[in-house]
Amino acid sequence: MKGTWAVVLCSVLLLAAEIQGKLTYGHGRCSCTEKGSDFVHRKALGKIEVFPKSYSCDHVEIIATMKPTGEKRCLNPNSRWVQRMMTMLIRKRSSPSTHR
Repeated sequence: MKGTWAVVLCSVLLLAAEIQGKLTYGHGRCSCTEKGSDFVHRKALGKIEVFPKSYSCDHVEIIATMKPTGEKRCLNPNSRWVQRMMTMLIRKRSSPSTHR
């Protein structure tokens, strides 16, 4: 019986640690604490991630990973340049490929 309680207690502690980890590392809060950059050089962009509004973050977040350094940088979703770049990327992805 004591072994069963030990297993249950360990399981509860592991679950609590996993939930706390998710809240601490961006899954439960906004990742961008400021408005973000209005412009970055297109050639330096490696990857772009878009996180919509959610129950835990009340604004859209756009996070760019820079090619040369791997640095993650928040982009200002209200910037005209960022909006144009996102529109261009969406059109590029949604258009049928001409290379077959």
